Amino acid sequence: MSTESVTSSPQAGRSSLAGKTFIGKLGTWLMIISTLAVGFVIFVEMMNILFYSPWEDENFLFRLSGSLSGVAIGPLTYLMFGSLLVALMMGLPLAFVTGGLGVIFIYLVGDSMMLNLVPSRIFPMMTNSDLAAIPLFIFMASMLERAGLIEEMFTVVYKWMGGLSGGLATATILASTILAAMVGVIGAAVVTMGIIALPAMLKRGYDHQIAIGSIMAGGTLGILIPPSILAILYAVVAQQSVGELYLGSLLPGLMLSGMYIVYVLVRTWINPKLGPPVAVEDRISFKAKLLLLKDLIAPLILVALVLGLLFGGIATPVEAAGIGSFGAILVAMKHGAFSIRSLREASVTTAKASAMVLWIMFGASVFVGFYILQGGQDFITETILGIGLSPYAVLFLLMFLLVVLGMFLDWVGILLLAVPIFIPIVEALTFDGLFGLPAVPGEDVVLWFGVLYLVNMQMSFLSPPFGYALFYIRGVCPPEISMMTIFKSSLAFLAMQCIGLALCVLFPAIITWLPNLVYG
Repeated sequence: MSTESVTSSPQAGRSSLAGKTFIGKLGTWLMIISTLAVGFVIFVEMMNILFYSPWEDENFLFRLSGSLSGVAIGPLTYLMFGSLLVALMMGLPLAFVTGGLGVIFIYLVGDSMMLNLVPSRIFPMMTNSDLAAIPLFIFMASMLERAGLIEEMFTVVYKWMGGLSGGLATATILASTILAAMVGVIGAAVVTMGIIALPAMLKRGYDHQIAIGSIMAGGTLGILIPPSILAILYAVVAQQSVGELYLGSLLPGLMLSGMYIVYVLVRTWINPKLGPPVAVEDRISFKAKLLLLKDLIAPLILVALVLGLLFGGIATPVEAAGIGSFGAILVAMKHGAFSIRSLREASVTTAKASAMVLWIMFGASVFVGFYILQGGQDFITETILGIGLSPYAVLFLLMFLLVVLGMFLDWVGILLLAVPIFIPIVEALTFDGLFGLPAVPGEDVVLWFGVLYLVNMQMSFLSPPFGYALFYIRGVCPPEISMMTIFKSSLAFLAMQCIGLALCVLFPAIITWLPNLVYG
């Protein structure tokens, strides 16, 4: 019996892998065939327009152009977003799905002149200087990662905190907080800390839920703590100052980090078996702890320099990111980890990640731009405001929709599809404060909503059953840890994120105080 079960397990794994491979290949071929079909239709239409009179209907091979021009915005909304959902469920890439559907609906609803919408939406993004900070910050993170600084940082924090009950989990959250100020990319933080910290905690008998939950919750802090890539994209879409958004998200990020640490320390203080401290013989003296700090001096100075220049208004985000990229190379040299190979690998990683983000931006911009041009923005605004809910109830509805979208789309797709539609709704509302608490000044509403959006995205990464962080950590967990255990480990930290979000709603000064103090 046991032999059969052991031998059948690899077969089941291979069959499952084969099934996934088949589905992936099927989705790829469907995308290729549909692309060729659409390209053929567009080619034939262009030939007819160029060589025949466009006014003679009988000369047209296809009569699809403008065939949906009489469709009202309500049915068009269901048609556009329904087709988007179907395409995504087929496993097609978001970047090509949004852009392709945008062009198709322009062709079906409008005319040839409406195709001018495509370059008119893409070109302003191409000339937006703030977007240049994205590849530079990604390169900075890639170089610091290849320099081995993440392992060193965890070692230092672990040696300092290991003597406490829950010290390793606390060290993981602290290291993730520092890492968030270096990386700004979520997947890399969760996977890297999972590879480094999870074996150390499991070896010392940590509760699986606390060990895994601390890694996932700490890893998602990169959404909030500067230099967050998502914050840059939000600032571009919402026409918000990147520096103000960074300052606004700093206190909520540190607040959540502190909540995670307090939770771990209290749980392990009540029941030390959940997170036993490091054995006495493995601890080091205070002098040795101080000597360990020298390994963190260079990267911490680099992070402080980059954020200080940015917050102080001395440098733009692009200039600060450029200084950070150059500084990351110097830090890698100092640690003896710089080489032509590491530079090439960091550059390739940067190019792939930046291309993914920018292609999604271009495609989603065309899709949403066409929808707004057709009156979609007014339709959504009137529908939501016409329900008769209070401003805070509308805000809760938008937050709920963002969390639901986070279960199916990645963070870039949600930003570019939802935020351009949600911001005018929020701007049309007046938030006078709940329970007699302070109101949100009108000029701070977009900034306030932006940070709430970032907290929502952090929640979506941890939300079962489709949160991205759940599957990032699954890839580095040992086989004996089930997916259900991973789901359960996220719930306590997800509840703390809900509390943090509620505090930011009730006390908007948590978000607005620091930007107003620095920028007036």
